[in-house]
Amino acid sequence: MELKNALAQAQDDVVTTLEHYFATQSAAQARILAATQYSVQNGGKRLRPFLVYCVGNMLGANKADLDKAAAAIECIHSYSLVHDDLPAMDDDELRRGRPTCHIAYDEAHAILAGDTLQTIAFELLSGAEFSIDARAQLKLVNALSKASGLLGMVGGQALDIEATGKTISLNELEQIHKAKTGALLSCAIELGYLCAPNVEQTTKQALDSYGKAIGLAFQVQDDILDIEGDTQTLGKPQGSDLAANKATYPALLGLDGAKQKLQQLYDDAISALDALPYDTAILQQLARYVIARDH
Repeated sequence: MELKNALAQAQDDVVTTLEHYFATQSAAQARILAATQYSVQNGGKRLRPFLVYCVGNMLGANKADLDKAAAAIECIHSYSLVHDDLPAMDDDELRRGRPTCHIAYDEAHAILAGDTLQTIAFELLSGAEFSIDARAQLKLVNALSKASGLLGMVGGQALDIEATGKTISLNELEQIHKAKTGALLSCAIELGYLCAPNVEQTTKQALDSYGKAIGLAFQVQDDILDIEGDTQTLGKPQGSDLAANKATYPALLGLDGAKQKLQQLYDDAISALDALPYDTAILQQLARYVIARDH
């Protein structure tokens, strides 16, 4: 219940922050504004904003700083989903139980909505007053830029495209998912501690290790759910990875092997938290949630 309440609060806070932002954009062209709002108001779990809040609150960060950082990373994540769903990428018509942006609007506006969300992210991080100093604020921009770019999410997506229909090694698959999915999840943790004052290096290292473990665990569980889940619960077509001949952990390790990998990553995450001199109960609950979720 504690995790459920904390997730709900993070969802409310990030939605409120984004609503306040969009309220200042009424002069924008109506259709692209609507498509952009549709794309970010997508009913997602908001795990990345939650991690920003959870880590930042644990370390004494300013709430207003966390609001902006959480909204920024959610904009990046949402833009990536809009572009992922396009016919040129995954060609999905359903996302979280409702039409994807290019179906609800059209391909051109979906592309523009994704582009817009990316720019909003960096506007939120660079254009507002933060309680941290300008140098620390710049680190937020740099961290999110790297996690989103060639060696992060975009690079991981490119590796994933290149691997489709091919036989790849377990190490290559891990590199794909560390970049494609893990980079933003790890970045959410980094944004949380970058908003906090005087965080020790050992704390950062432990949190980074935790982030890498749950980031990869999230993708392993996604791969498992593509086999064991159902379309209604998943909010997207079950078996879509299999149909697209994508490399997955069950494909390489078998379903039982993938589940063993998932358990090992959970154990690694908990071990990383054990090194922290803070109350990490919520982060421990989140790790359990990541490996046990059904969508």
